[in-house]
Amino acid sequence: MTKQELAQKVKEASYLEGDFVLRSGKRSKYYMDKYLFETKPEILKALGQEFAKHATADVTLIAGAELGGVALAAATAMECSKNWIIVRNSKKDYGTSKMVEGVLNAGDVVLLVEDIATTGGQVLEAAKIITEAGAKVKKIVAVIDRKQGAGENISAAGFAFESILTKEDLGIKD
Repeated sequence: MTKQELAQKVKEASYLEGDFVLRSGKRSKYYMDKYLFETKPEILKALGQEFAKHATADVTLIAGAELGGVALAAATAMECSKNWIIVRNSKKDYGTSKMVEGVLNAGDVVLLVEDIATTGGQVLEAAKIITEAGAKVKKIVAVIDRKQGAGENISAAGFAFESILTKEDLGIKD
């Protein structure tokens, strides 16, 4: 699937107009409902293929933050045959009470996949958990960069950032 075809399919599946409050607290006249594109096998498979292009030979692990990054990390891991982990938003009050599900070792080199990057807040929290465990975040890659500061915030925190698509690729103007 070409980048243009992927952009069209993602937008057709998930673009909503209205008055929305984003996780960042910002208001927006549009919303990309990630679950509407992540739950479509054709799109999820194509995204896994795109993310896998960033899984260089030194990458030992794929990571996705709960909940939107879980399907993306799984699709990427299957595409590049690497293990993957889920980074929780908060510690469970039961069972193992872990912040990371799966096996994360000190020294792992991690490709961290993200759904939609606005300010980068959630993915930076996940990156902090990974680095505090002694692993290295090689790169953070998002499906969509809304171009509202995520790239700058992620770079300022010392991480490489790329996106598969931007709001411009989707034909969205603020």
